[in-house]
Parts: sequence; structure tokens; C-alpha cells
Amino acid sequence: MKRRSHVPDPPLPQIHGIDPVRMRLPPDPQGAWPDLGSYLAARYEGTRGEESMARLLRDGRVLGVGGRVLGPEDPYEPGAFLWFHRDMPPEPVVPFPIGIVYRDEHLLVADKPHFLATTPRGSHVFQTALARLRVELGLPALSPAHRLDRMTAGLVLFSIRPEDRGAYQLLFQERRIRKEYEALAPHDPAVDFPRTLRSHIEKVRGVMAAVEVEGAEPNAETLAELIEVRGGLGRYRLTPHTGRTHQLRVHMNSLGLPILGDPVYPVVGDPAPDDYRRPLQLLARTLEFTDPVTGTEHRIESGRTLRAWDDRAGWEGDDGPGAGTTRGPDQRGDPKGPPH
Repeated sequence: MKRRSHVPDPPLPQIHGIDPVRMRLPPDPQGAWPDLGSYLAARYEGTRGEESMARLLRDGRVLGVGGRVLGPEDPYEPGAFLWFHRDMPPEPVVPFPIGIVYRDEHLLVADKPHFLATTPRGSHVFQTALARLRVELGLPALSPAHRLDRMTAGLVLFSIRPEDRGAYQLLFQERRIRKEYEALAPHDPAVDFPRTLRSHIEKVRGVMAAVEVEGAEPNAETLAELIEVRGGLGRYRLTPHTGRTHQLRVHMNSLGLPILGDPVYPVVGDPAPDDYRRPLQLLARTLEFTDPVTGTEHRIESGRTLRAWDDRAGWEGDDGPGAGTTRGPDQRGDPKGPPH
């Protein structure tokens, strides 16, 4: 078995729950990069990071092993590690707390609000469940075992200790965890339930909507059940047997029953990043699994509800920040977010 090379400890601390970027310099058999500045300029040429990287080098904010400050004139060293924090633009603060529904020394299950991304991605970095929980709970090693869409509320599982991370991630990779979601969508008496939905879903990076590829081997499967009907609206239990991006939203839309508040299906919209009205009525309701570290049998339920079920008029008409969001009985956290 090939042994993994040792990765030195980062010489920079986290900033607001975000680790520094770690980079390892690649081989340079042709001697194309006489110094560090020329390599980084070539690597980031034509991207938004080109000017930022030059500024970081110039300001002494790129560090090597042991905290050595690196400058553009430093010699290029193939295989060397370097670290830095990117300059990030201000983010709209997501003004809703994160609930904590379970915690022990190994495992934490959070009850995420709508509009909060699980992990840093794209323009959402500090305003993510991971970054905020690391700061709010003082858990810098906290790591997600899976990811929940930014628009979806509900349960997200995190490992507290780095040595447990792989075991919890395998729960999801090997489908040894049962997930149930609740969704609100139109009711059509012509569509029979329960039913199992199977299709081939593809999500192209940079394209908002995932698509179903007709005739391709199915890679996504969802059991959809109708729980209750009220005033033309259905409350559905969705049990995914796979984990494709936007799977539940795509499958409900394929029935002609798009989930209430969906900004992508059936029509891609363009809501402002700080528009918190009419959230997607989709909730990760339940996680059921055997803890791979302790052997404990868990069935964990979200404390949230979907507002449009009991107050559709309020969900549709409230123009205030956070209209239609759901609050559970055990929600804590500082909604202020990091300074910009």
C-alpha cells in the first residue's frame, strides 16, 4: 500500500471558521517558473484570482512551512507547500440561527435553516453552516459528513473529531443511513401515490438546473408518498435511495408537481441573494442510522415545520426578511455572522 506523504500543519489559523487554502507546488521539469511569483501569475492568469494572488504575495500573506513569509521573488520549489487566506467579498448575512438537535463527543446533528449553505462554495463562504458552527460552538475541527442544498432546511450531520470523519462520511457513501424529507407541492388526484421515481439525473457545473437524461441508465431513485391533502396542496414524504444533486426537486417536478417555492424547477429564476421570502418548502425531516463509532442506534428528527402548510397566505405574502422560514424549539446561534 502506498503511504500518504506527510502534510505539515498549516501556519495560519482559521478565519471565522474557514481554513487557509493549502497548495502544493507541482513539478517543473522544463524550468518554466524561475520564482514563485511567475508560477502563481501563470496559474491564475485571466481569472478573478490573478490580482488577488499578486496582492497576497506583495503583502506577505502567503506562508510556507513553519510560517516563513513567501514573496514573488522566492525561488520556485517543486513539492513545497504554501498557505494563504483568499480575500473574500462581503456576503449577505443569513439572519437565522442554526438549531442543534443532537450532540455527543463524536457527532453533531444540526437543524439548518433555509438559505444557509452547508459548506463554503462559490459566493457562500462565511455564511455557511460549517463556518458558523465552528465559531459559535468553538469546534474548529468540525466537518460535514454530507451536504444539504442551501435552499433546503433540516438535518445535517457533522463529525466533531477528525479521526471519526471518514466513518461518518461512509454512512452516506455506502447508503447505510435512511433519510426522509418532507415537501409541500400541488396535489393532483390523477397522480397516484405511493410511487417510486427512477431516472438518470445529470448536473453540469455552472448550470443551475439538473436535467433528466431520457433513455439513460437510472442513477437516481426516490420513494414518494402522499401524506395529506389540504386546499389543493399536498404534503409528501420523500425517501431518496440515492443522493444526486437536486434529486427530490427534479423528481417532483417531473410529475408536474414542483415543490412550493422552488426558484429553479420548473423555471430558473434569479432571486437576490438576500431575498429570504417564500423559502423552498422542502425539509430534511429524519436521519436514521447505526453510529459507526459508538454503535448507538439513532433516529433523529428535525424540530422545524414548513410554514406554508398551516399559513400559506402568510408564506406567500410576507415581505419581511425571513418570511416563511421555519423555527424549531431548539435553535441557537448568533445570526450576526463574521465582520466584513
